[in-house]
Formats: sequence, C-alpha cells, structure tokens
Amino acid sequence: FVMSDTPKTSKAQQRATAKYVRNNYDDIKVRVPKGKRDAIKAAAGAAGESVNGYIKKAIDLRMESGK
Repeated sequence: FVMSDTPKTSKAQQRATAKYVRNNYDDIKVRVPKGKRDAIKAAAGAAGESVNGYIKKAIDLRMESGK
C-alpha cells in the first residue's frame, strides 16, 4: 500500500473551483503553427513562467506599448 504525497481534491472543491473560474475568467483559444507551441513552452520555461503567464505577459506588454 503506497499513499500519494498529493492530497485528493474533493468533488465539491472541484465544482467550487470550476465555478470560480467560470465567473472570473474568459477563455481565448490561440492557434499557432505546428512546432510553435513547443518553442513557446520552451521560452516560457526559460523565463520561469507557465505558458499561460508568458502569453498574458506578452499581451500586456504589447497593449502597453500601443503597437
């Protein structure tokens, strides 16, 4: 018998998290050419960020520059 180090998330917690995400975030699907996803993932990792965080930061920087 081996116990996992990570605690299980209850169904109620999963529902609460899903509800929070639904109420507080919008989804945007981004399509990139084949192979580009891996390059983005590598760049995000090198920057110490998640892919989502990396993309959001890039969008914010672009919007701030006005270009």
